[in-house]
Amino acid sequence: MNGRRALVERETKETDLVVELSLDDYNDPLIDTTVPFFDHMLEQLAKHSGFALRVEGSGDTEIDSHHLIEDTGIVLGQALNEALGERRGISRYASLDLVFDETMVRGAVDISGRAFFDCNLEIDGDIEGFPLEVLPEFLRSFADQANITLHIDQIKSSNRHHLAEAVFKCLARILRAAVKVTGEDVPSTKGTLTK
Repeated sequence: MNGRRALVERETKETDLVVELSLDDYNDPLIDTTVPFFDHMLEQLAKHSGFALRVEGSGDTEIDSHHLIEDTGIVLGQALNEALGERRGISRYASLDLVFDETMVRGAVDISGRAFFDCNLEIDGDIEGFPLEVLPEFLRSFADQANITLHIDQIKSSNRHHLAEAVFKCLARILRAAVKVTGEDVPSTKGTLTK
Protein backbone atom coordinates (compact mmCIF):
# COMPACT_ATOMS: atom_id res chain seq x y z
CA MET A 1 0.00 0.00 0.00
CA ASN A 2 1.16 3.58 -0.66
CA GLY A 3 2.05 6.10 2.04
CA ARG A 4 2.18 5.22 5.70
CA ARG A 5 -0.33 2.42 5.37
CA ALA A 6 -0.42 -1.31 5.91
CA LEU A 7 -2.74 -4.24 5.40
CA VAL A 8 -1.88 -7.37 7.39
CA GLU A 9 -3.74 -10.66 7.45
CA ARG A 10 -3.09 -13.60 9.77
CA GLU A 11 -4.85 -16.93 9.97
CA THR A 12 -4.08 -19.68 12.47
CA LYS A 13 -6.02 -22.61 13.88
CA GLU A 14 -7.13 -20.28 16.70
CA THR A 15 -7.80 -16.93 15.00
CA ASP A 16 -8.46 -15.21 11.68
CA LEU A 17 -7.55 -11.50 11.56
CA VAL A 18 -7.33 -8.60 9.13
CA VAL A 19 -5.90 -5.22 10.16
CA GLU A 20 -5.77 -2.21 7.88
CA LEU A 21 -3.98 0.87 9.21
CA SER A 22 -3.24 4.34 7.90
CA LEU A 23 -1.24 6.72 10.04
CA ASP A 24 -2.23 9.87 8.18
CA ASP A 25 -5.85 9.50 7.03
CA TYR A 26 -8.34 9.29 9.89
CA ASN A 27 -11.82 7.99 9.25
CA ASP A 28 -14.40 6.30 11.44
CA PRO A 29 -12.92 3.02 12.65
CA LEU A 30 -14.33 -0.27 11.38
CA ILE A 31 -13.90 -2.72 14.24
CA ASP A 32 -15.41 -6.18 14.63
CA THR A 33 -13.60 -8.76 16.74
CA THR A 34 -16.78 -10.36 18.16
CA VAL A 35 -15.70 -9.15 21.65
CA PRO A 36 -17.75 -5.99 22.35
CA PHE A 37 -15.58 -4.41 25.04
CA PHE A 38 -12.40 -5.06 23.03
CA ASP A 39 -14.07 -3.46 20.00
CA HIS A 40 -14.81 -0.41 22.16
CA MET A 41 -11.16 -0.24 23.26
CA LEU A 42 -9.89 -0.49 19.67
CA GLU A 43 -12.31 2.29 18.68
CA GLN A 44 -10.75 4.43 21.43
CA LEU A 45 -7.30 3.60 20.06
CA ALA A 46 -8.31 4.70 16.55
CA LYS A 47 -10.12 7.85 17.65
CA HIS A 48 -7.42 9.16 19.96
CA SER A 49 -4.49 8.24 17.70
CA GLY A 50 -6.06 9.86 14.65
CA PHE A 51 -5.26 6.69 12.67
CA ALA A 52 -7.61 5.09 10.16
CA LEU A 53 -8.12 1.59 11.51
CA ARG A 54 -9.99 -1.48 10.37
CA VAL A 55 -9.85 -4.63 12.48
CA GLU A 56 -11.87 -7.70 11.57
CA GLY A 57 -11.32 -10.83 13.56
CA SER A 58 -12.76 -14.04 14.83
CA GLY A 59 -11.39 -16.86 16.89
CA ASP A 60 -11.98 -19.65 19.34
CA THR A 61 -13.93 -17.40 21.69
CA GLU A 62 -16.08 -20.36 22.73
CA ILE A 63 -13.00 -21.32 24.80
CA ASP A 64 -12.16 -17.73 25.76
CA SER A 65 -11.09 -14.53 24.02
CA HIS A 66 -7.42 -14.66 25.05
CA HIS A 67 -6.10 -15.91 21.69
CA LEU A 68 -8.11 -13.38 19.71
CA ILE A 69 -7.01 -10.42 21.84
CA GLU A 70 -3.34 -11.41 21.93
CA ASP A 71 -3.26 -12.19 18.20
CA THR A 72 -4.87 -8.82 17.46
CA GLY A 73 -1.93 -7.24 19.26
CA ILE A 74 0.43 -9.22 17.02
CA VAL A 75 -1.26 -8.18 13.78
CA LEU A 76 -1.77 -4.56 14.85
CA GLY A 77 1.92 -4.35 15.79
CA GLN A 78 2.93 -5.80 12.42
CA ALA A 79 0.72 -3.25 10.68
CA LEU A 80 2.27 -0.34 12.60
CA ASN A 81 5.79 -1.61 11.87
CA GLU A 82 5.00 -1.87 8.15
CA ALA A 83 3.20 1.49 7.99
CA LEU A 84 6.15 3.28 9.63
CA GLY A 85 8.54 2.10 6.93
CA GLU A 86 11.97 3.74 7.38
CA ARG A 87 10.59 5.96 10.17
CA ARG A 88 12.04 8.96 8.36
CA GLY A 89 11.20 12.31 9.95
CA ILE A 90 9.14 10.97 12.87
CA SER A 91 9.25 12.52 16.34
CA ARG A 92 10.18 9.06 17.68
CA TYR A 93 9.59 9.71 21.40
CA ALA A 94 6.44 10.55 23.34
CA SER A 95 5.11 10.29 26.88
CA LEU A 96 1.90 11.29 28.62
CA ASP A 97 0.11 11.23 31.95
CA LEU A 98 -3.55 10.62 31.09
CA VAL A 99 -6.47 11.01 33.48
CA PHE A 100 -9.95 9.53 33.17
CA ASP A 101 -12.08 10.50 36.17
CA GLU A 102 -10.47 8.80 39.20
CA THR A 103 -7.94 6.94 37.04
CA MET A 104 -4.48 8.05 36.00
CA VAL A 105 -2.02 6.18 33.80
CA ARG A 106 1.37 7.06 32.40
CA GLY A 107 2.64 5.91 29.02
CA ALA A 108 5.93 6.37 27.19
CA VAL A 109 7.05 5.13 23.79
CA ASP A 110 10.23 5.09 21.72
CA ILE A 111 9.79 4.11 18.07
CA SER A 112 13.25 2.61 18.39
CA GLY A 113 13.33 -0.46 16.16
CA ARG A 114 13.90 -2.44 19.36
CA ALA A 115 11.07 -4.37 20.97
CA PHE A 116 10.66 -3.91 24.72
CA PHE A 117 7.59 -3.75 26.93
CA ASP A 118 7.06 -3.10 30.61
CA CYS A 119 3.87 -2.37 32.51
CA ASN A 120 2.58 -1.90 36.02
CA LEU A 121 -1.13 -2.66 35.89
CA GLU A 122 -3.22 -4.04 38.73
CA ILE A 123 -6.15 -5.27 36.70
CA ASP A 124 -8.29 -8.37 36.82
CA GLY A 125 -11.81 -9.57 36.18
CA ASP A 126 -13.78 -9.70 32.96
CA ILE A 127 -15.76 -7.09 31.05
CA GLU A 128 -18.14 -8.43 28.39
CA GLY A 129 -15.89 -11.36 27.48
CA PHE A 130 -12.67 -9.34 27.75
CA PRO A 131 -10.48 -10.97 30.45
CA LEU A 132 -8.56 -7.98 31.77
CA GLU A 133 -5.48 -10.02 32.67
CA VAL A 134 -4.87 -10.41 28.91
CA LEU A 135 -4.46 -6.63 28.45
CA PRO A 136 -0.71 -6.74 29.23
CA GLU A 137 -0.37 -9.64 26.77
CA PHE A 138 -2.06 -7.58 24.05
CA LEU A 139 0.31 -4.67 24.75
CA ARG A 140 3.38 -6.93 24.84
CA SER A 141 2.46 -8.61 21.54
CA PHE A 142 1.82 -5.21 19.98
CA ALA A 143 5.16 -3.74 21.14
CA ASP A 144 7.10 -6.85 20.09
CA GLN A 145 5.71 -6.87 16.56
CA ALA A 146 5.85 -3.09 16.12
CA ASN A 147 9.52 -3.07 17.23
CA ILE A 148 8.89 -0.29 19.73
CA THR A 149 9.78 0.32 23.36
CA LEU A 150 6.58 0.77 25.36
CA HIS A 151 6.01 1.50 29.05
CA ILE A 152 2.54 1.71 30.60
CA ASP A 153 2.09 2.36 34.32
CA GLN A 154 -0.99 2.63 36.49
CA ILE A 155 -0.66 5.63 38.77
CA LYS A 156 -4.05 5.20 40.45
CA SER A 157 -7.46 3.73 39.73
CA SER A 158 -10.47 2.26 41.48
CA ASN A 159 -12.47 1.37 38.36
CA ARG A 160 -11.30 -1.40 36.06
CA HIS A 161 -13.32 -0.16 33.06
CA HIS A 162 -11.79 3.29 33.41
CA LEU A 163 -8.32 1.79 33.83
CA ALA A 164 -8.55 -0.30 30.66
CA GLU A 165 -9.96 2.63 28.70
CA ALA A 166 -7.30 5.01 30.02
CA VAL A 167 -4.58 2.57 28.91
CA PHE A 168 -5.92 2.46 25.34
CA LYS A 169 -6.38 6.24 25.19
CA CYS A 170 -2.88 6.83 26.55
CA LEU A 171 -1.39 4.36 24.06
CA ALA A 172 -3.23 6.12 21.26
CA ARG A 173 -2.04 9.59 22.27
CA ILE A 174 1.62 8.65 22.66
CA LEU A 175 1.62 6.81 19.33
CA ARG A 176 0.01 9.82 17.66
CA ALA A 177 2.77 12.09 18.96
CA ALA A 178 5.67 9.71 18.29
CA VAL A 179 4.77 8.90 14.66
CA LYS A 180 4.14 12.54 13.74
CA VAL A 181 6.41 13.64 10.90
CA THR A 182 8.41 16.66 12.02
CA GLY A 183 11.45 16.49 9.73
CA GLU A 184 13.10 14.51 6.97
CA ASP A 185 15.89 12.51 8.61
CA VAL A 186 15.75 9.26 10.52
CA PRO A 187 15.94 10.39 14.18
CA SER A 188 18.94 8.24 15.13
CA THR A 189 22.71 8.66 15.05
CA LYS A 190 22.82 5.13 13.61
CA GLY A 191 20.87 6.30 10.59
CA THR A 192 18.25 3.58 11.00
CA LEU A 193 15.40 2.65 13.34
CA THR A 194 14.62 -0.67 11.69
CA LYS A 195 16.07 -4.11 12.22
